[in-house]
Amino acid sequence: MSDVTPRIGSDGGAPVFGKRIAIIGSGGSGKSTFARHLGNELGIPVFHLDKLFWRPGWVETPQPDWRAAQEKLVQADSWIIDGNHEPTLDVRLSRADTIVMLDYGRIRCLWRVVRRWQHYRGKPRYDRAAGCDERLDRAFLAWVWTYPTKGRPRALEAVKRYGGGARLVRLRGPRETQRLLAELSPAFRPGSRRRPPIVR
Repeated sequence: MSDVTPRIGSDGGAPVFGKRIAIIGSGGSGKSTFARHLGNELGIPVFHLDKLFWRPGWVETPQPDWRAAQEKLVQADSWIIDGNHEPTLDVRLSRADTIVMLDYGRIRCLWRVVRRWQHYRGKPRYDRAAGCDERLDRAFLAWVWTYPTKGRPRALEAVKRYGGGARLVRLRGPRETQRLLAELSPAFRPGSRRRPPIVR
């Protein structure tokens, strides 16, 4: 497993991304937004785990059914899957050829979580199932706050254990993320009128 920041070669060749990409990271790091942009640029279908896992009314999918669904999903030739869901992380990492970790600081992630809640409060999000309106509770905030000391080490250990054949790409801030997307498409470059927003 190699830990790199991907770049497009000067010869215009393809970036280091493969066709099966797992995106992980703290809540509020922008996994779903990044997955959507990456899918558009690479032409790879995107799957948001929260949208698949949660049923209307915030009802969880039973773990046996969830694991079976994940095992079926990752057998496809190409996919981008965003989300952590630690109990089934092994299923995705073992099949991924590229693992992207959005490794942002806790303050930035917390600020984004609160801003997202203010924007979507009482409304559904595109990466959630119908009937799962935006909510915010202490448990989720605590998870985001402790991610650098608890969640990140567990995620990196899982990557080491199950994703040995994959390339690990760690993006440590919005600038690195924006720079990567700009290398994939002119639309993300500074000054572009078509530049999609990346939440800061």
